[in-house]
Amino acid sequence: MALDIEKFDALRDYLTARGSVKSGEAMSFTNLCGGVSNRTVKVTWADGQAWVLKQALAKLRVQVDWFSSPDRIGVEARALRRLNQLAPSGSIPSFIFEDMANHLMGMEAIPEANENWKSVLLSRRIVSEHFEQFGLLIGAIHRNSSEAGPELRNEFSDTTYFENLRLEPYYLYTAQTVAKAATFLKFLAKEALLHKNSLVHGDFSPKNTLIYEGRLILLDYEVVHFGDPAFDIGFAMAHFFSKAHHLYQERGRLASAAELFWQVYREEIDRLDWAATLEPRVIQHTLGCLLARVAGKSRLEYLTPEEGKRQLEIVLDLISTLPKNVSDLIDQFVGKIENYANS
Repeated sequence: MALDIEKFDALRDYLTARGSVKSGEAMSFTNLCGGVSNRTVKVTWADGQAWVLKQALAKLRVQVDWFSSPDRIGVEARALRRLNQLAPSGSIPSFIFEDMANHLMGMEAIPEANENWKSVLLSRRIVSEHFEQFGLLIGAIHRNSSEAGPELRNEFSDTTYFENLRLEPYYLYTAQTVAKAATFLKFLAKEALLHKNSLVHGDFSPKNTLIYEGRLILLDYEVVHFGDPAFDIGFAMAHFFSKAHHLYQERGRLASAAELFWQVYREEIDRLDWAATLEPRVIQHTLGCLLARVAGKSRLEYLTPEEGKRQLEIVLDLISTLPKNVSDLIDQFVGKIENYANS
């Protein structure tokens, strides 16, 4: 019978057989929610030691059919080990073990006095330092992996999971639901696979970021690949923009914070040869992700139906005449939201 880590008696037996737990040892298990592609369980020992176990699912927990091979846990385990070398110290949890037969990985648990950054933002706590750290974090990953040489490029050359967990459910599915954006989104899905500049996290968002003692800690690495860094920046910007849309009282502060994130990131990667051509693709991926989060398979749950409709219409307008740079994109998006809301 296949192991299901959400069945805690079976999980205890599994960990005992591995030698990670002594027979009868006091410990607790907690289901961690928030993701749709994995079972995630926190294991805590009586002495306070804690692990997080992730088990990849073949069918994701969403309303529409969405499948991906659970073998992707191997990508996540490799990425976790590599990112500990590439990212700023303390920003990635430590790797514990992997078990490909059970599509399972274990990593260090961040102490409980942490907060999820998405929840922090939605509670209207906008801290500029967090956006600065976020730019430094992804800038370091992109810069260091770009300079790492062919071994890293070859290790993460497979884009299968990025395609079936990002490009298909975000861009290509949305192209079917929003006919006016179909040409743009299909082009963007192809474009995302043409550039091989750096390691790409592929799920770089506040939801996958914890705050502990003032430091950002990045989680979730199952679609990591060597590709176009513009996707990471556009993916993150779409989250910032969507929250600026939803949290109208904090719209100006979130817009300024998104600008800070972009400027800090640009400084980190500015001397790399591909940096000069990145910005137009960042704009396109921001717009593509903004559409996908209201019309794709993974929609933002905090946007109301009215906000979703408004976001779709505004992004379609921006796609028709693309902003000239990221600062212009921020200004235009916020301005159109304000005009639409006040009309």
